[in-house]
Amino acid sequence: QLHLVESGGGLVQTGGSLRLSCAPSQRSFNREDVAWFRQAPGREREFVAQRRRDGHTYYGDSVKGRFTISRDSPKNTIYLQMNSLKPEDTAVYYCAAGVVILSRTRDPTGYNSWGQGTQVTVSS
Repeated sequence: QLHLVESGGGLVQTGGSLRLSCAPSQRSFNREDVAWFRQAPGREREFVAQRRRDGHTYYGDSVKGRFTISRDSPKNTIYLQMNSLKPEDTAVYYCAAGVVILSRTRDPTGYNSWGQGTQVTVSS
């Protein structure tokens, strides 16, 4: 398991942008698929985006075209660029990592490493 550290959350107005960062404290992400999930109060944890070890990326339907997941290998950091934010994007965002079979990309139980979460609040 990896110890993941997220940063970059905050308060932003509708239509604004934020960039979240996730980095492991021990070693590189090279061996894992890395994803972002989010959870709003009273709701289940929702898949946001995944970047696989081979570079392929996948997105949840609600964020497709607005969010971008990327990796900076020299910095050993995964980013989630969030544009055109909406109030319904308000949630705690979690970084997750693991060796995940493709059919479980959107299943949080497929990941064995999680960060502590970072709050994103979008005001209307």
